[in-house]
Amino acid sequence: MQSINVVKNLQGVAHRISEAEQQYGRPEGSVGLVAVSKTKSVALIREAWEAGQQAFGENYAQELADKATRLDDLAIEWHFIGPLQSNKTQLIANAMAWFHSLDRLKIARRLSEQRAPDLPPLKVCLQVNISSEESKAGVSPMELANLARDVATLPNIQLRGLMAIPEPTTDRTQQRVAFRSLRQLLELLQEQHPTMDTLSMGMSGDLEAAVAEGATLVRIGTDIFGAR
Repeated sequence: MQSINVVKNLQGVAHRISEAEQQYGRPEGSVGLVAVSKTKSVALIREAWEAGQQAFGENYAQELADKATRLDDLAIEWHFIGPLQSNKTQLIANAMAWFHSLDRLKIARRLSEQRAPDLPPLKVCLQVNISSEESKAGVSPMELANLARDVATLPNIQLRGLMAIPEPTTDRTQQRVAFRSLRQLLELLQEQHPTMDTLSMGMSGDLEAAVAEGATLVRIGTDIFGAR
């Protein structure tokens, strides 16, 4: 089995982000990196953290809870980026700093109630089903404004932006169309919700298109840790 050079891979991804920022007129350092570490070992996460990576994304509540416990000696910023069942919110309400995949008010209410009041507010992005895929999680663009309004009223939560996982395509033009739609939705919401400054979009295969259309956080797994 081929070994993973996490440090080299992180450098490569950082270079891609920097090149895209320059190419599309984005300020240097305006795009943050979430290293998607789902199914990856604690040892690999520790190696990435020691190389300077601080934000890590997980898809499964139990896995995040376990890793947060085992790596509690590190100042890791945990991001939850997968679907979350209401009976799993208690597991990670106080472990994560960001929740990218919020698409139901019920989940938001549970997280608000379960978040310790002495912690900073949980930063959340609303997941939008931007490509209208039946199999994909996320709120529809038509329902987005109502969800944003309701979530914004909850204590212990800070509404920060939008997230999407568009339908996969290798066509750069089509990639940009989907990401542009998400950016336009954010712009429509910002007048009522000035704290919304985050676009969580872009993965290993479409990072450049996401940066071109305004991504502030990209979620990269394969190009850092290898395929699952």
